[in-house]
Amino acid sequence: MKEASAETLFWNQSTWETNHSVVTEFILIGLSNSRELQIFLFAFFFVFYVGIVFGNLLIVITVTNDSHLHLPMYFLLANLSFIDLCVSSVTAPKTIADFFYKHKVISVKGCFTQIFLLHFFGGSEMVTLVAMAFDRYVAICKPLSYTTIMRGNVCVGIVATAWAIGFLHSVSQLAFAISLPFCGPNRVDSFYCDLPRVIKLACAETYRLDIMVIANSGVLSVCSFVLLIISYGIILMTIQRRPSDRSSKALSTLTAHITVVLLFFGPCIFIYAWPFPIKSLDKFLAVFYSVVTPLLNPIIYTLRNTEMKTAMRRLRQWNLNFWVKS
Repeated sequence: MKEASAETLFWNQSTWETNHSVVTEFILIGLSNSRELQIFLFAFFFVFYVGIVFGNLLIVITVTNDSHLHLPMYFLLANLSFIDLCVSSVTAPKTIADFFYKHKVISVKGCFTQIFLLHFFGGSEMVTLVAMAFDRYVAICKPLSYTTIMRGNVCVGIVATAWAIGFLHSVSQLAFAISLPFCGPNRVDSFYCDLPRVIKLACAETYRLDIMVIANSGVLSVCSFVLLIISYGIILMTIQRRPSDRSSKALSTLTAHITVVLLFFGPCIFIYAWPFPIKSLDKFLAVFYSVVTPLLNPIIYTLRNTEMKTAMRRLRQWNLNFWVKS
């Protein structure tokens, strides 16, 4: 009888330790268990990530080296391209490497680092897009005051503010989440760590934290998106009232800006603010946000911008001349 009681006690203790052991790593479920589909996804992510690195670095290098592009709009564009490169680099390299492994794991510290960097760069990009809308508003609606308002030190201050807000946004997201206890399930239903999915695994009540995430990321995304749409609506009405040869150029630039805004805020709003999440849709939007949008941004801006295409041709010609001389 004593032996049976001892065995029962030992079994109960072992069960308790198993169920309440501290989680040291998370398992990423990924996008699919199909080997054939994983090969396709590996090629997809690899090609897109190479395009992201090449395209966004090309914009940064072109804007930096071409004096004709040392203007506020292109300074902000180069910052946006650098952020896009960083956003994609947080998740894409590990995702590409994970296709070679059956068990996709990430440490708890690595997981929270991913979350911090995603929200840091995401918050910075959000403010940068607002700044680019403000730049176009001043250029089109107040052209005589443009050089006075968008001075060099103002542009640097705007970019510094964007990075600072991104940092504060990310810290406020993690301030409470990082102290959550994880002692049970550790399977994250995604190919990277993001806050809404990770906090569901905590061994604690997370209702208030869920509300905070919606209030912080969701409401901020929706409000910024509405503000941008209103701003671009005002700019479009201004363009229509001033028909001229320059209007078509301004409209082309504006169309590129609005397209990028829709590509960025669409996934953010559905992931962080939509009250009825759909797993398959969330995964699709996560892929779109991670590798599709950062690749489309440089394509959109270069294809619809004559000055950028001309500057890239000058850069290519300069490189050819350099190699010929050497």
